[in-house]
Amino acid sequence: MALSPQQLKQVPLFSGLDDKALRSIAASMRERTFRAGESATQEGQSGVGFFVIESGQATVDVGGREMRQLGPGDYFGEVALLTQSARSATITADTDLKCWGLTPWDFKPLVEGNGSIAWTLLQTLAERLAEQAKT
Repeated sequence: MALSPQQLKQVPLFSGLDDKALRSIAASMRERTFRAGESATQEGQSGVGFFVIESGQATVDVGGREMRQLGPGDYFGEVALLTQSARSATITADTDLKCWGLTPWDFKPLVEGNGSIAWTLLQTLAERLAEQAKT
C-alpha cells in the first residue's frame, strides 16, 4: 500500500499542491523501514531523503537533547530533499518505523516536468521565509 495524497498534503511543503501533483509525488515514494534503535538520520551527516512516517515511533534529538517524538503522519528531511544539506537532527526509531521516502533524484524530474508543482513549491517556500523573517 502506498502513501495517499491526503497524507502527503499534511506536509507543509506540499500542502498547496493539487491532488494530481500529490499523486505523482506519492507514486515516486518508496517504502523504507528502520528497526527499533536504528538511526534514520544522523545530525551533521549529509542527507538526501525525505520521509513520511506510516507507522511506529521515533525520537528527534538535536545536540544530544531530546526535542520531540514523531509518529504516524509526521515527516522529516524536507530540507534535505531540496538542498541535500547536512541533517539538522538525529532521528532514532523507538519502535520499528515504516516510512515512505523520496530522494532528490526522484523528486527533481517531477518538479522540472511540472511547472505547477514548481510554482506552488516556490510560493510555499517564500511564505515560510516571510513568516520566519517576522519572528
